[in-house]
Parts: sequence; C-alpha cells; structure tokens
Amino acid sequence: MRNKCTPSAAAPAVSDVTDRRRRRERSGAGVLTVRRRLGSIVVAFAASIASASILPTSAASATVYDPASDLYSMAAVTQRTGATAWWNAGYTGRGVDVAVIDTGIAPVSGLDGVGKVIYGPDLSLESQAPNMRNLDTNGHGTFMAGLIAGHDSTLTSPYATAPATAYRGLAPDARIVAIKVATADGGTDVTQVIAAIDWVVQHKNDNGMNIRIINLSYGTNSLQNAAADPISYAVEQAWNHGIVVVAAAGNTGYQRGKGAPGLADPAYNPFVIGVGGYDTMGTAAFNDDIMGSYSASSTGCGAKCKNPDFVAVGSHLQGLRVPNGYLDANHPEGRIDIRYFRGSGTSMAAAVTSGSIALILQKYPSMTPDQVKRFIANNGQKVPGADSQAQGGGEINLPLLATKTPASYTQTFAPSKGGGTLEDARGSDHVTANGVILAGEQDVFGRTVDTKKLALVQAAGSSWSGGTWNGSTWSGSSWSGSTWSGSTWSGSTWSGSTWSGSTWSGSSWSGSTWSGSTWSGSSWSGSTWSGSSWSGGTWS
Repeated sequence: MRNKCTPSAAAPAVSDVTDRRRRRERSGAGVLTVRRRLGSIVVAFAASIASASILPTSAASATVYDPASDLYSMAAVTQRTGATAWWNAGYTGRGVDVAVIDTGIAPVSGLDGVGKVIYGPDLSLESQAPNMRNLDTNGHGTFMAGLIAGHDSTLTSPYATAPATAYRGLAPDARIVAIKVATADGGTDVTQVIAAIDWVVQHKNDNGMNIRIINLSYGTNSLQNAAADPISYAVEQAWNHGIVVVAAAGNTGYQRGKGAPGLADPAYNPFVIGVGGYDTMGTAAFNDDIMGSYSASSTGCGAKCKNPDFVAVGSHLQGLRVPNGYLDANHPEGRIDIRYFRGSGTSMAAAVTSGSIALILQKYPSMTPDQVKRFIANNGQKVPGADSQAQGGGEINLPLLATKTPASYTQTFAPSKGGGTLEDARGSDHVTANGVILAGEQDVFGRTVDTKKLALVQAAGSSWSGGTWNGSTWSGSSWSGSTWSGSTWSGSTWSGSTWSGSTWSGSSWSGSTWSGSTWSGSSWSGSTWSGSSWSGGTWS
C-alpha cells in the first residue's frame, strides 16, 4: 500500500525559503525521491519539503521552533483555509465522529483529551502485543488524527482566538475513532483494510457514536477495474450506508510506465472522494498556490481514469510527532521539535478534507455523501495554472461554502459489483514473513476469501458477525464475546513508557505461534507468513 505521507526536513524560517522554493519548483530542479522497502516512505527534496535541503538533526534542534513564525503551522493553515470562520460561527465538528483507518493513534499531547479518541478493534499484526495494541508505532495515523481533530487539552472554544503556539486541527471538537490496521513499518494487507471498512459500516452508531466520515490516507497501485476491485467495492458500500469516504489520491504524480497511472485504489472509485494536495507557498494569497508535485492525477491515462474530485492543503504541514515511532526514528529530517513533525503528501490533504467535512456535517447533519462531495467540488477555488486532471473542482473553499446552501444531488454512476481479486487489489504491495509472501485469494488468517460472496454480505452491512470476519475471530482489544464495547483514552498524560527501543522492525513478533483462525500468543510466525516485513508502500 502506498504511503501518502512525505516526511519533510526541519525548516528554517519559512519566509527565508519561499522564494528559493518557487524558483526551484518552477524549474523542476533538485527533485530526489528515496523509496524504502518498508512502507514506501518518500522523501522529496525541493519540490515537497519545507526547505531546499535536509538539515542534520543537530541543526534542526539548534533553533527553538515557534509556530507563530511558521507559515505552514496549523494555526496558519486553519486561518488560510477558512476553518476559523466556521469555528467563530459555532461549527467545530462537535457531534461528528471520524473513523481513521491507519497505523493506530498514540495519545500524545493534542490527542490525549478525555474522550477525544475512541479505540475500535485493532486489526493489525501488532494487536496481540499489549504494549503496541491500538497505539501508533509508525506515526502516520497520529499525524492524520491531529490534522483532523487534534487540539491541546487545555484549549477550549473559541479556538480562533487561541495563540499561534496552540495546536488545533480543522475540526477540533470532532471525535476520532481509531481502527488500527498497520504495523510499525506500515505493513498491512488489503484484507485488513477491507475488514476495517466493513467494521465501521456495521458499528457506526454503536455506543452513542456518530461515524459520518472514513479517512483513508492509503491506497494501492492496483490496475484492477474499480467496479470489481474488493477495496473499491468496500468503500462504495460504506458510501451507500451514509458514510463519506475520503481517500488520498496518491503520491505518484503521473509517471508513465511506473505502476498504475491515475489515482490510487480506492480513491479511483467514482463515488468516493479522491483528494489531491496543493501548496499554499506560505502566503494568504491564492494566486501563488501550486499543486504538490507528489499529487496523483489522471493526466495521460485516458477516459477510464478519474480526476481528483478536488484538492486540499497537503504540503509542509505541522503534525503531531510520535517519538521513537518508525517515521520519527527513520526520518529525523522531519522533526520540527520534540512535539511536532513536518510532512507533505495526499495523506495530509485527505486529513484536512476530513476535518473540513466534519465542520460541514455539523452545520448540515442531514447531508448525504453525494451532497457533500458535490457541495465542495462545485464551490472550489482553482489552483492557478493547474488543469482539471490535476485538481478536479479545485481547492476546498470553506469561506465560500459558509455562504452557500447545499442542494439535493444523487450521483448516477453504475454501481460496483465487486468480485475482483485480492491479489490484483494489492498491486505491487505484499506483506511477507521469512521470505514468504502473503499472496493470492487469502486473508491474513490464511483463509480463502470468496470476494463474490463477501460482496453480498457487505452490501447488506453484515460481513462481521460479532468478532468474526470471513470465518475467523479477530479479537483485537475491544471485543468482548460477540459485541464491541470500545475504549477511550482517559489519562491526562502519556509518557511513552511502553515504547521500547528507537526503531520498530517487527522483531518482537517472534517465538510464539499462529494457531488456526484466531489470534493467539504475542507473535506471528509459522509456515506461511507473519507480517514481519513489508514490501511496497500504500500509506499516502
């Protein structure tokens, strides 16, 4: 799966690099992409980072970070996007729950308020390790959750008047429902993601929840037709059940002959929202905005490909850092200070979109997913110099949307039938263990998946039976018998004492056994696969 998050180097004062970056991006110079085998973590110099070169960690830590002077801080981004105007009108995302299907969420400052995060089942290969369960050992999921709905626990409404040093996401009073599917190195299988989507559909209103949005900062380079693809089908069923699905378009730009052209899977599904990313260039003006060079588009792939539906801020953003998580340990150039991490990508753009939609749904709670998509796309602000294949409806324009009333609308695309192959849905990305690849039409338990039969129960919203999906018991940490009870982070501090070591390579998953079709022991091993490594990258 493709990771749509790009760690960015710690930046000097943003004003010092803006002119340099404009010149370099317009000339196309100095772009270097480094792909790691685990998690497809992408580091792009010049075109996608906040400074022209990566600084050593010592240099990055020599200067005290001041969000007030950071033109890409969340204080600046929420002002620039118009979220603050919605807050001042009383819309902060309250009452809207956003399901973040990702690498888990760590209760770091900004996400540690009582009731801010609800933990759904942990469907990752780390679910049986008590010191990892639900928690984000990678850093990606925490970054996304902060952009969507994070805020300092001492911060209360009116958020717009808070000092620039305070952290706040787009919808600071929305609630996050975390469904962890990936390990520290980003490893997950498409069957885990599909199971997570299905779980949200069936439990969206459990225990007082109101899950209206799924954030998927994730995608594969599948070449399979969207109407048949199993992940595409799963998100379409969520959409049909009243959940707005926001999926990252992908960080591939357009590279002819290198993987799937166009948008990632499932952003390429015609019903759901596929989001590209743009750069504000650190100014309040719109006329100097540019598309992120990473942002996938339909350029060159013909009529069969979908454009991004619209674009959101995705470049150089200030996110919450997970100390000693995989991203933090392997990409020190992304560290801003002890609390924050800088990143670019369509992952970030998807999260900004999810937060924006939470504001809209608080104001208009009866809106359907079709109406939400149309409302935003028809009122966008065009990115100068970018065609529709790159930006779709343009930038999300929250100030304009605040003056508009949504109209009735129903999309008329032909519905998907599902029934495609899991192997094609994986594209080039596979979980492996001891050199053995998880491939073919089997899930993480080694059980055969009949995608045609699965499609029938997904359409009915009944693919889960208690804690069982596709005939296997996924116990996670939140299942009690046949019901889900949920859990929230209720502490006031988090010291990270459960983290061991500075890197997460999956080495703790050894010595125990994988037995049959239930989770048992504290590791994944045996004759097939254990998820100890990850090839490819799908987290955007």
